[in-house]
This record gives sequence, structure tokens and C-alpha cells, in this order.
Amino acid sequence: MSALLGLVGPGERIVLAEDAAELRPDHPHVVRLESRPANQEGAGLVTLQDLVRQALRMRPDRLVVGEVRGPEVVHLLAALNTGHEGGCGTVHANAAADVPARLEALGTAAGLDRAALHSQLAAALSVVLHLVRGRDGRRRIAEVQVLERDPSGLVRTVPALRWGAGAFVAERGWGRLRGLLPDEDFELGSGDRDG
Repeated sequence: MSALLGLVGPGERIVLAEDAAELRPDHPHVVRLESRPANQEGAGLVTLQDLVRQALRMRPDRLVVGEVRGPEVVHLLAALNTGHEGGCGTVHANAAADVPARLEALGTAAGLDRAALHSQLAAALSVVLHLVRGRDGRRRIAEVQVLERDPSGLVRTVPALRWGAGAFVAERGWGRLRGLLPDEDFELGSGDRDG
């Protein structure tokens, strides 16, 4: 995520909300917010949920939650539905296709019902990048999926790009992903089917 955030235009303000300061984007305009535990008297607690709420007051161009793993998912989805284009967060899931179910579980635990979660998810997120760690310890993008609503109103992912033998290969959702990207030339592997 740090690498992606380094590509954000230098005139945009990035506000990071994290439990532990892990992201280090190479960018001139970053505001870092970090949660903290309560002291021995039980005072001073600042949760990731608090940080997301406060970040909205800082006029972010990009609101980033370092890791969504609890009730802050409700505030992240709310923030991403208030005109904060280009916001992002990380979530642990087995695969890109499992992200809607993971967010549903987090949202349900935070008191958001299934229909509301999927409505907010559909309006807030466009793309899921799934990273894997290789045997050498390096992380790489394994797949990119776009989100769409199924006939029942639930959000599901659609494969757009998959890492093949040394290059990305276009999948069924490539057209939708291509429509989200700026007008530039893209080179995909020899498996590029429609673009």
C-alpha cells in the first residue's frame, strides 16, 4: 500500500489511520494518526474507530486505514461514501473473492446488518487487490478483482487481472477495471483477452 500511495499526486493530502505506524509512503503530504491504549488509570484510549472519525475532519483527499479488523469498518465505509475518492484500507482474507464475506463479518460484529453493509460496500469500494507472500518473503499482487452486485443485492468480486507466468492476464472483469483506470497505455501478458 505504501508503494501505491507514493503514486498519489503531490498536491493531495493523505491521512493514515493505523494501530501501529507501518505505512511509510514516499509522499510530501501525509498526516499520520496512530491509536493508543488507555493508561493505567483507564484514560487516554484512542481507537482506530476514533481515528477514522477524526480523519474526516482533516479534509483528506485519500483516507487510508492501515488494517480493518473490527468496528472501524463501519466508519471506513461511511467515510468512503462521503466523497472521499481513492480511499483504501487493508483487510485479511484468504482470497479477493472472500473480502465481501470478511467485511460482512466485521460489519455484523459492529452492529451493521447484512443489507446495509452490502449497500455501503457497493457504493464505497471498486477494486480489491490480493497480495500473496512468496517463499522468498516478497509480497506481490496475485490478483485484482472488481466488485459488482448480484441479483439479490449482495456484493461479490469479479476477477479482472490474474498473475500468470510472468505477467498479468486479463479476466472477465478487465473491461470494468480498465474503465476505472486513467487513460494510459497498459501492457498485459500474452493472455490479454480484450484490451
